[in-house]
Amino acid sequence: MRETIGSYLVRRIEEEGIGHVFGVPGDYCLTFFSLLENSPVQIINTCDEQGAGFAADAYARLRGLAVCVVTYCVGGLKVANAIAQAYAERSPIVVISGAPGVAERRRNSLLHHRVKDFDTQLKVFRELTVGAAALDDPLTAADEIERMFALAKRHSRPVYLELPRDMASAEIGPTQARSLPPESSDEEALAAALSEAVERICASKHPVILAGEELHRFRLQPQLARLADRTGIPVAATILGKSAFPESHPGYLGLYEGAIGREEVRDYVEKSDCVMLLGAMMTDFNLGLYTANIDRRDAIYAAKDRVSIGLHAYDDVRMEDFISALSEHGWQRRDVAPYEHPQHPGPFAPSDRELTVEALFRQINAFIEKDMIVIADPGDALFGASDLFISDGAHFLAPAYYASLGFAVPAALGVKTAAPTLRPLVLVGDGAFQMTGMELATAARFGMNPIVIVLDNDGYGTERPMLDGRFNDVHRWNYSELPRVLGGGLGMTAATEREMADALIKARNHESGWSLIQVALARDDQSPALKRLTAKLGDRVRSAQRSPSPDAQ
Repeated sequence: MRETIGSYLVRRIEEEGIGHVFGVPGDYCLTFFSLLENSPVQIINTCDEQGAGFAADAYARLRGLAVCVVTYCVGGLKVANAIAQAYAERSPIVVISGAPGVAERRRNSLLHHRVKDFDTQLKVFRELTVGAAALDDPLTAADEIERMFALAKRHSRPVYLELPRDMASAEIGPTQARSLPPESSDEEALAAALSEAVERICASKHPVILAGEELHRFRLQPQLARLADRTGIPVAATILGKSAFPESHPGYLGLYEGAIGREEVRDYVEKSDCVMLLGAMMTDFNLGLYTANIDRRDAIYAAKDRVSIGLHAYDDVRMEDFISALSEHGWQRRDVAPYEHPQHPGPFAPSDRELTVEALFRQINAFIEKDMIVIADPGDALFGASDLFISDGAHFLAPAYYASLGFAVPAALGVKTAAPTLRPLVLVGDGAFQMTGMELATAARFGMNPIVIVLDNDGYGTERPMLDGRFNDVHRWNYSELPRVLGGGLGMTAATEREMADALIKARNHESGWSLIQVALARDDQSPALKRLTAKLGDRVRSAQRSPSPDAQ
């Protein structure tokens, strides 16, 4: 018997090594869900479609490709925010959405879930992905599926496949096996770029490498390590690129994030006469909300979409080829300007003092083990986590560009399925937790054991220094009581350093299910990183107030 479009899709998911798909069923995609259920692929059906999207995002960041399955419009438009984040931060997800059948569209135009036209959702996802296709023709379906999978892997960004429900069981036509044209650098341009880069690096007196998130996405960490070891040039990382380079490596400087980061790292990077920005997207978060100071005339920049040296752009040079060529060059290891290598802060001695954000992250620093992965939600959970010491075995995950609140808890589901030996350590504010924290019910159902630390300060603490008002407050939940509702978990509270230390020990030992620690914090308390940022921005405002305006001159 010939394959159906649905069974072909399931087979291709298996062949890509994807062992889990995330989603929420609905009548337009039930046939496809049934095909998945009768395959080796495990369905992780989440509480909500946005949670499914965030979980798939995390899975893709670790495994290189993920699948999210939803129903038409009411599911697809709910997951759109998570897919927008995946696009912005280069996370390759294949979104498969059920849709009204081709035949029934002709008979009844007022089918449920419809918004405007039947292709409304398809049009939306064309704006959120690198490729979108409707599988409404059995003769072209196989080619469209292959094209979407190839685009997702090539660009490390999401794609969208719309599957009308009567097409899921339609016999699929043969594929023409037309692959995407191979990507390759222009050899002459690559040689010229390498020559200019080598000349600049050798002539510099104070070079530094700034490692970004695209090294993660395109699996270029080994090339980075080889380049650093061969040249002796120290490496700093962006917040999105945190853990792209081992933080215990003697050549590691720390995070560079403008005013948010440590002063010694900022000074070292900004005094460089040759900054090598490798795989780093120049986002406002990576640049410390534009408090960074890097002169592009002294920079070598290699990203997926552009390679440039100073003001010279090399449009036909791939980032992967350029970084690999740099790592393989016959470097003579050189002496560089001295720098301070960050040291693990060591153990934390708790007292009965009330817990502060600074003390909390010092305790977390001492608690992290090599089998853990830190997942930080946007807000002070992320700012505070920027100072954490991530060892070679531990990892770090955060949506530090698109910065959608509510990412971290469902991301733990994706991490636990993608890398079962890793234990997620989730850092999340109370406002963000109220958006997606109920996905702990999914963790309970599938026997997952994340440790969730809720920073409870009655609302959106990161926004209060910007402009405060009652709109920044949220209703206080008894977060530690959630095991009574969801089951399979352990809930605790901590208001002092000693209570936090005890709670962390209990959470570590509770391996059979999820743990949640509700940390009581003062409303106006902030992490050191956030304090550094607000101080710098305050200096900027005061400086602007003292300087006469151009009109006054």
